[in-house]
Amino acid sequence: MRLPRSGAGWTIAVFGLLALLLGALGLIWPETQLRLLGFEVPAERAPGDYTGTFLTASSMASFNMGVYYLLAVATEWRPFYRFTVWFRLVTFTVFTIAVLSDVAPDRFFAVAAWEGLGAVATAVGLWWDARRAGTATDDSAPDPVPATDAAR
Repeated sequence: MRLPRSGAGWTIAVFGLLALLLGALGLIWPETQLRLLGFEVPAERAPGDYTGTFLTASSMASFNMGVYYLLAVATEWRPFYRFTVWFRLVTFTVFTIAVLSDVAPDRFFAVAAWEGLGAVATAVGLWWDARRAGTATDDSAPDPVPATDAAR
């Protein structure tokens, strides 16, 4: 995989890698994932307790999301970067409300903060990249790509 080519790309890469790794952690060691999030891990679960099922689904979604983010970095898919800013802010809001309404433990606010700070970091990266591109001189512009190579 290529290294990110922009400031915003680095923020997306960090989030993608962590989402992938934390998703894998939840799939391999679900109890560890629950403890990291501040949830209790009872010795045995009551009938009808689908915590494990939900954690498996959430972990798989996180793993997949990590792959999507890393793919976006590999292709420098900037519209995706902008999209993530807004939806990570929505995620921050929903997770914060979950903590404030006692649906999730206080420690879960760290997840909300991670989402909010990640959104802001990506927004700043996008701004910085646009500013840097706007001040580039003709000498620093990349060479044109021959038409035969444009599709590759």
